[in-house]
Amino acid sequence: MRVDAFDFELPDDRIALRPAVPRDAARMLVVAPPQPPSDHVIGELPAMLRPGDLLVVNDTRVIPARLAGRRMRDATTARVEALLHLREAPDRWRAFLRPAKRVRVGETLQFGKEGDADAAGSDTLSAEIIGKGEGGEAVLRFALAGPALDAAILQIGALPLPPYIAGRRPTDARDSVDYQTLFAQTDGAVAAPTAGLHFTPDLLDRLAERGVGLTSVTLHVGAGTFLPVKADDTADHRMHAEWGRISTGAAAALNAARQAGGRIVAVGTTALRLLESAADDAGHFAPWEGTTSIFITPGHRFRSADLLLTNFHLPRSTLFMLVAAFSGLPAMRRAYAHAIAAGYRFYSYGDASLLARSDPEDAA
Repeated sequence: MRVDAFDFELPDDRIALRPAVPRDAARMLVVAPPQPPSDHVIGELPAMLRPGDLLVVNDTRVIPARLAGRRMRDATTARVEALLHLREAPDRWRAFLRPAKRVRVGETLQFGKEGDADAAGSDTLSAEIIGKGEGGEAVLRFALAGPALDAAILQIGALPLPPYIAGRRPTDARDSVDYQTLFAQTDGAVAAPTAGLHFTPDLLDRLAERGVGLTSVTLHVGAGTFLPVKADDTADHRMHAEWGRISTGAAAALNAARQAGGRIVAVGTTALRLLESAADDAGHFAPWEGTTSIFITPGHRFRSADLLLTNFHLPRSTLFMLVAAFSGLPAMRRAYAHAIAAGYRFYSYGDASLLARSDPEDAA
């Protein structure tokens, strides 16, 4: 399918630079074709759901995955930045390097706090480039491993705000709180599962009073979520792998909710992608762990979720393609046109939409 089918005009001022305060004050556009989109706020979510429905949230936690440092070659050095996106071993990460063209396999990178990596010490971290791929991707083998490497990254790394926010203002102390969800427990994400940012303790209490269940899964969101789609056809775009897990308890909760007639409500595209990777053809779940590079476009037959709570996504992005697959491209075009005209705020710190699933023939 042509990528330009997913293009639309988005004014720059629609991209939110800060979240709503309080979080559940964000707006929520309800999209349930063939009904027209309707305007609400996140605080109304309990009224939109039924007793027995099950919310599925992503409990990944964003790590300070942006590392600044220097490339060491003979007597010269050059600045380099690494954005970690997938752990391959206790001492190895896949990362996107910038600049990437001049670095070579076998070279050493020295990372330090705020890029000050000129001298070795307790606040620096070295890594050897042991492989290079396309689009600036490289495999880094660090001098530390396991918890020691985790602690070093925590000490010298920076929070990797999305480029459309980081390019407009500096990261600050507020982001360390704002860019983590209420559910964040398992370290490993490079980007937040942003639909989860809208939840507050009060909203969770009211959902529980409504009889709505809650279970968590883990998908460590990778830096590939920031990458633009450069291909002209969706068939030519490659998704980067992300690690995920569905526990025995989560699988049981999913199956029990479905068997009892409840709806599965995926909180975010990351939760939905993981559910679709793990569900069998009948929509049944077993405990699951591994990597997924699933790329969902119109024509995909969904097996897992009935509703999707998600933020508003950028033009030509894989995430807009996913929501077009879920609720139908014509319906999502109408919904986004309404959202832009009505002043909804887009992307990570923006507003949300609650989407009903359409049949595959409606999503083409």
